[in-house]
Amino acid sequence: MSKFVDTHTHLFVQEFDEDREAAVQRAIDAGVDRLCLPCITADSLAPIAAMCERHPGVCYAMAGLHPTEIGDDYKEQLATIKEHLYTNKSIIAVGEVGIDLYWDDSRRNEQIEVFETQIEWARELGLPLCIHSRNAFDDLYACLQRCRCNELTGVFHCFSGTKEQALQLMQMEGFVFGIGGVVTYKKSDLPDVLSVLPLERIVLETDSPYLAPVPRRGRRNESSYIPFIAQRIAEIYGTTVERVAEVTTATAERLFSI
Repeated sequence: MSKFVDTHTHLFVQEFDEDREAAVQRAIDAGVDRLCLPCITADSLAPIAAMCERHPGVCYAMAGLHPTEIGDDYKEQLATIKEHLYTNKSIIAVGEVGIDLYWDDSRRNEQIEVFETQIEWARELGLPLCIHSRNAFDDLYACLQRCRCNELTGVFHCFSGTKEQALQLMQMEGFVFGIGGVVTYKKSDLPDVLSVLPLERIVLETDSPYLAPVPRRGRRNESSYIPFIAQRIAEIYGTTVERVAEVTTATAERLFSI
């Protein structure tokens, strides 16, 4: 059986409260035997740590403040997350961090400040970044250039940009692109975008419980659905699912040191 890594799954959230352990087992049974858990807020730290303790060698923790969760208490949130990050050597990445102006741009300046702060954490700790971006490419790219992110590593989670944007980001050689269920959607532009990305520059992700792939679209997403994403990517690249698993797993292992 091919072995996969789900590089972005929120299995710790309440949507999985009824069957979390079963969801982990379903993933393992499907060959998805390593699950990377990106943080959302300081409140995410404890449930993520609990999952990693229950499933050593399967679940891996990230720590960061998500851009849509930046409120009046963001400095306190950052302080808590930073302490956890700097004292827990098992954390594999700084994330999920970035800029999101889709729903609300009223905290744009704070989002940029928080993103750049967390970029510096990644630099100091030698960790990759897990970057979220929505309706914010110009601001994001400016931050990446200003913070000399070409010297860092990371993943552009749930990449949804254009071919031109992908080519810009590809110049940052330490970064890869997270591809999930959207690639399976009939109206998705991702298959065309992937024409400029080598298979070696992508990793697989679900972003569960969101963005379930075809043929599970409309349901709660989960890590066991990674093979559906791999199948579509194999079709796009004209290769086998086994090759997709081999290459993307090696890339994830290298990026996150897992």
